[in-house]
Amino acid sequence: MMATCEDASADMDCQCGQRAGGRQPTGGSLGAMSDVHVLSRSAYERLKAEHDDLTTRGRIEIAEAIEKARALGDLSENGDYHAAKDQQGWMEARIRELEAILKNAEVVDEVAEGVVGPGTIVTILCEGDDEADAERYLLGHIEERHDELDVISPGSPLGTALVGKQAGEWAEYEAPTGTLRVKILAVEAG
Repeated sequence: MMATCEDASADMDCQCGQRAGGRQPTGGSLGAMSDVHVLSRSAYERLKAEHDDLTTRGRIEIAEAIEKARALGDLSENGDYHAAKDQQGWMEARIRELEAILKNAEVVDEVAEGVVGPGTIVTILCEGDDEADAERYLLGHIEERHDELDVISPGSPLGTALVGKQAGEWAEYEAPTGTLRVKILAVEAG
């Protein structure tokens, strides 16, 4: 699983020596459920398709697996039954998570060319670092997926500082150890 710079993410440190999101993990991957979830069109469509699949095919397959396991007899010692019920619990939790995201989604179709915004790939350099230490990130929701890049949330301190900036500009954000500055080296469409 790829590490992220999401404000509610796991343990990834950027070259600046701070969590790129600037905060410690909050324990939940989504934060408050009423928060707006800024998604690219492709991420929104992928999450909608996953939700549709889980609420149709997924539920049917789980129900069939539970029914087959029940037919094996004693439920107290039936490993297949307990495994199917566990899988059902995980699936229903994911459905609720997807519903919360989709309900509060703000879909960003386009960002001005050359300007940092949700769905863009940004290359940054921490003040005092060599250009060889530059890092590339996708600015987006934790549900955004990219094969090669870590994700920075637009709502994190670093993400908020980057939004609206262009290549060549500096952004400052508050980290637990003080104010950090990063230079935007490049902005690309995501």
